[in-house]
Amino acid sequence: MIRIPRIVLAGLSGGAGKTIVSLGLTRAWVNRGLCVAPFKKGPDYIDAAWLGLAAKRQACNLDPFLMDSEAMAALFASKARDADLAFVEGNRGLFDGGDLQGSFSTSQLARRLASPLILVLDATKMTRTAAAIVQGCVGFEPDLNLAGVILNRTAGERHRRILREAIEHYTGVPVLGELPKLRDNPIPERHMGLISSREHAGQEAILEAIAEVVSENCDLERLLEIASNTMAFEDSGRDIWPKPFISDSGIRPRIGYVLDAALWFYYQENLETLRRAGADLVEVSLLSEGEWPELDGLYLGGGFPETQAQALTVNASVRARVLALSRAGMPIYAECGGFMYLCEELHAEGVVYPMAGVFPLATTMCARPQGLGYAEATVFGENIFHPLGATLKGHEFHYSRCLAESRFTGHGRKPAFALKMTRGAGMLNGLDGVVSDNTFAAYTHIHALGAPHWAVNFVRAAERFRQDRTDMSIA
Repeated sequence: MIRIPRIVLAGLSGGAGKTIVSLGLTRAWVNRGLCVAPFKKGPDYIDAAWLGLAAKRQACNLDPFLMDSEAMAALFASKARDADLAFVEGNRGLFDGGDLQGSFSTSQLARRLASPLILVLDATKMTRTAAAIVQGCVGFEPDLNLAGVILNRTAGERHRRILREAIEHYTGVPVLGELPKLRDNPIPERHMGLISSREHAGQEAILEAIAEVVSENCDLERLLEIASNTMAFEDSGRDIWPKPFISDSGIRPRIGYVLDAALWFYYQENLETLRRAGADLVEVSLLSEGEWPELDGLYLGGGFPETQAQALTVNASVRARVLALSRAGMPIYAECGGFMYLCEELHAEGVVYPMAGVFPLATTMCARPQGLGYAEATVFGENIFHPLGATLKGHEFHYSRCLAESRFTGHGRKPAFALKMTRGAGMLNGLDGVVSDNTFAAYTHIHALGAPHWAVNFVRAAERFRQDRTDMSIA
């Protein structure tokens, strides 16, 4: 049992304003000298990246679907132990989950962490009804510690007074913040949510401005008091990290991971797990023309390759390099945007962009999501990363789709798939996880703590590739 001051922030739905409130609270506390450990509930890369910027330390994803309860609790404890405060931003609506019982919801996470919960309520064109909504939340699930409400998009002092009096009179839940309507969204949005922190200049100015608004309109001291007056947290004590693989030579295999404006969606825990499993990680770019260091493996995360399609195409030397590495048998793992890059073509806004050509497939951008939400798949095809028969839990969120008819699939070039989707869209006909040599790519994003075999298998495959290359050079 350990004591970690903590708060979970939730909304009634997506778009309630919890991300802006989360960024403002986090940066405001950091400005007061506190060390805040930031967490994002759910499979979200962009909000987590902004939250990390606000806290000035890496944010961590927590999700009851992607990892089991013990692993999630152990991860939370390990990342929050050295902080003054752990702050968790929820996702979607407070009780929204995967089924009738609300499995995997923010409320479930708050109970697992034994954390007080603060509700962000969009008060647009609402007064006394807000009290009924809060009262409904208080009584909807047992053992939920709804400790306060922050009102968002209030219209003026009279509006705020009526809201505050009604909520506190009828529910007994304190109102701890009353934010005005903001004329403009401080962080613009695109089809996958907020514009990424990598694409928006002036992040510090944005965060400081949000922090100022939140500081002026929220009771930071009372929120801290609520966070501190929590029961002890039961940490499972489970060791969630893999034991490091040590080769006979003592040399750690080197795995490159793409980090640039095209691809940058990575759970930090995935990278950390690869390091703990015995790899040295090095950043590489698909957009830079510079040489890469010698690699033993390559990891291509998700991102927005469509926004950089022309630059990716123009950089033909890197496309040829990635294709050559794949053909040489290097272990390469790609997710979503990384998969799109490994195809023959990317179609966007009427333009066809040549990509790396590892797989005889093409992808095309669509106006609406083609895969959205949690995903689950069974491994049925041979590959070096996931064992046969394993069940993979992950998520997908993509506006691209894999083209069923591709001019590249003829002449003996037929894609081989390794995953059968039991939940989610995948690539084609309920299949995902396309394989070529030791290259694997999927629309499904996995979390390393939910698939503990992945990092170990990746590192061992990289070591085999390194050793084979060494043996060939000696011969």
